[in-house]
Amino acid sequence: MNRATLTLLALLLICALSLVAAQQRARKLFVALERAQIEERKLSQEWLRLEYEQRNLSKSARIRDVARNQLHMVPITPDRTLYLKEAK
Repeated sequence: MNRATLTLLALLLICALSLVAAQQRARKLFVALERAQIEERKLSQEWLRLEYEQRNLSKSARIRDVARNQLHMVPITPDRTLYLKEAK
């Protein structure tokens, strides 16, 4: 074999190996992308669940129930109201 054939064969081998390496990198990146998309879907579902829970916890009826039952608060009545007058 002459020198040009050996050179072309070496270049062909280098190109083939770089192609295999590039395909392997592409596969790894694709797998990482798929994992990231799955994680994104999970986080999106968790976010929607948390928003729903926040809406339920912030409803006025729930706040009123917590205020009465846990904090033992009662509504204001006129006989319990103390009116102050400003001194002039």
